[in-house]
Amino acid sequence: MKMDQGRRRGAWPRADGTDFAVWTTKASEVKIRWSDERTGRRGQLPLTQSRTEPHLYEGFIAAVVPGTSYEVLLDGVSCVDPAARSLPRGVHGPAEVAEIPRSATSKRRIVLERAEVFYELHVGTFTPEGTFEAAAQRLAELAELGITVVELMPIAAFAGKRGWGYDGVALMAPYAPYGTLQQLTAFIDVAHSSGLSVLLDVVYNHLGPDGNYLPAFSDSYFDSGRENPWGKAPALDNAAFRQLVLDSARYWLEDVGFDGLRIDAAHELEPGGTPHILQELSAIAKACSPPALLTAEDDRNDPAALFELGVDAVWSDDFHHCIHVLLTSERDGYYAAYQGDLTELARVIERAQLYEGQVFPMTGRARGSPSAGVPRHRLIYALQNHDQVGNRGHGERLTVLCKAPQLEAVTLLFVFLPTTPLFFMGQEVATTSPFLYFSDHAGELGESVTNGRKREFAHFAAFWHGAQTEVPDPQAEETFLRSKVRFEIEGARAARDFHRAALKLRRDDPVLRGPRDVTAGVEGEVLWALAQSAAGRRLLLLNRGAPVTLQRVGGHRTAGAELLLSTVPALLDDFELRLPGECCAILALPEN
Repeated sequence: MKMDQGRRRGAWPRADGTDFAVWTTKASEVKIRWSDERTGRRGQLPLTQSRTEPHLYEGFIAAVVPGTSYEVLLDGVSCVDPAARSLPRGVHGPAEVAEIPRSATSKRRIVLERAEVFYELHVGTFTPEGTFEAAAQRLAELAELGITVVELMPIAAFAGKRGWGYDGVALMAPYAPYGTLQQLTAFIDVAHSSGLSVLLDVVYNHLGPDGNYLPAFSDSYFDSGRENPWGKAPALDNAAFRQLVLDSARYWLEDVGFDGLRIDAAHELEPGGTPHILQELSAIAKACSPPALLTAEDDRNDPAALFELGVDAVWSDDFHHCIHVLLTSERDGYYAAYQGDLTELARVIERAQLYEGQVFPMTGRARGSPSAGVPRHRLIYALQNHDQVGNRGHGERLTVLCKAPQLEAVTLLFVFLPTTPLFFMGQEVATTSPFLYFSDHAGELGESVTNGRKREFAHFAAFWHGAQTEVPDPQAEETFLRSKVRFEIEGARAARDFHRAALKLRRDDPVLRGPRDVTAGVEGEVLWALAQSAAGRRLLLLNRGAPVTLQRVGGHRTAGAELLLSTVPALLDDFELRLPGECCAILALPEN
């Protein structure tokens, strides 16, 4: 089955009306039923089968302009257009003819080699209003902090009044409660005007359980013999779902104006078809002007394999897991695979990943491939993100799981490394707001989602039956409201000032702002990491124990060094460095 890559599905307005195109293998008669509440006009139009492409039905309606509601009739049965670009009344329609987006600003290309700093946010909980418009008002503040890339959690339309967004069903329509398509493009324009790029998290490995109309149009969208953790797996080796994915990516990047995409759970995009779906997504990204960035989440710990498919950067979790165990001593769930000591952390710093082919205790199978030669800036590290906070039973952040000096110390290490850092909304003010899992599914579906989540994370103690505190109900509105980020809290200004200073050092220092080699080791309770490039040498010291006095560490003398930044006051003179406990410091070493 060959589908025309150049013919766009859905409703596309032009000066004198709107073109419609619908692809279906099930219906013998396809109509568009439309209604314009502004004028009271309404009507129906039978679409005609394309002479050049099987199963494609198309037509033009002169009376239909942007803002007009429409639905697709398949042999008389009303369905929501899978290619809808506006669903103001929700995923069950009707759809709305949307203007073709027009950006008022130039894109900002994401160049990982220039020390980009990512910031992940959920539109619904980033502000009290939970809208694109409200979020746009905070962008200048992020730019001033030192953030360069804003990453939006999924916005493709999903069912209900709230949710994380990973159960979207309309891959080209923004979730209506966040705002209109015009408000989304205005958000992107504000970001670009503030010197920020915008990256969108997209989910192509499954569709949500409510509002998925694809089976009404064709049985070829999903693989009837294969399931993934979320239900029927998409048939990426068939042209139907592949075309939908590629149209979605092309739309968000070329029309709406995003600067890149983050592919959720890329390990579930298998089999990826021929050519692999990631290769085709990469081709779309690279064809943009300027080229867009393609990042991916993937649990196989094999970034080189993804780079071969055209992915530009990969989320890498070993650093997070090691740090988390180091700070909290938690060992349940996948944390059981990590020791969380300084020696393990030094290995992760040097090797970039911990698992490079060793047996992973959770599965009993080998995990990962050697990371030697992997450019460090192409790995995205995080101390906190939506998964690592939100997949906890009670959504606690590190700010409530460890002491503030400990968190500041590992944060300075985090920005020192040559990997690309990703911050999670509110992290910069050390907010204590939880980020819980929430959705809005009624009745049996809601119970099924809630129980399914408990099964998925049953290896964590918080989800065990009889746990000390019951996990908040994902379907309760209060669970969502508690996840709203509180920015104006005690200590917020000091925390923001610290993050600003750390990011300024990363941005301005000639060694830390570019590619660099890093070696690491441990002496006593002190972790040391040496970053060096043609521009010089920078030595980071992280003291987990009692105050120490150092004249030499890791074979490097502190005499003659310059103290660039420390998390608590440290004293450096011509002979030695006095480093307090739970402190991290960065020194500029003299030339050899």
